[in-house]
Amino acid sequence: MTINNNGEFDQKITLAITGASGSAYALRLLECLVAANYQVYLLCSSAARVVFDTEVGLKLPSSPDAASQFFTEKFNAKPEQIIVFGKEQWFSPVASGSAAPKTMVVCPCSTGTLAAISQGMSDNLIERAADVVIKERGQLILVPRETPFSTIHLQNMLSLSQMGVTIMPASPGFYHQPKTINDLIDFMVGRILDHLNIEQSIMPRWGYQSPTQTQ
Repeated sequence: MTINNNGEFDQKITLAITGASGSAYALRLLECLVAANYQVYLLCSSAARVVFDTEVGLKLPSSPDAASQFFTEKFNAKPEQIIVFGKEQWFSPVASGSAAPKTMVVCPCSTGTLAAISQGMSDNLIERAADVVIKERGQLILVPRETPFSTIHLQNMLSLSQMGVTIMPASPGFYHQPKTINDLIDFMVGRILDHLNIEQSIMPRWGYQSPTQTQ
């Protein structure tokens, strides 16, 4: 596949989705990235496809090209704004420091993927893409969703945090008085967008009145 956006998009970002629970977070984040005019290189693990079907009833096509078209239509994205790569597409841009975006989010991030990234395993494209961002001193955000965390999980998080990786567990707050599950999803996605320096209004900040509240 030849990728050429001709400067049509503001930024590029890699979004990886693994088999941890929380696929709704990933879909909402992808929607917001598209709205912010980001070009998204999307990586989905095999387990993520199962979780999509289980949690939100979404059956993702197995072919990367078909999956790209699926998400493009779902989010009304521009041509080539969402590009899905298979787990062994080693010649994709995300596999090389000379071409990969400097920013990557793994949402949700399984503890298995977290462990592999912490050890530099690079056995699939998600792990390799994360390894590239770390070695190129880019911005990597991991959104683990597990409870409780074992000592192994915590040690892996500490190791990654010491490398400059942002560990952002999927732990939504309640100070914005959520009324729906979508409000909780938006809390986490809003925090991710904040760390990406993407302007957002889906989640009110502490000390500011929620748009849903009256004076």
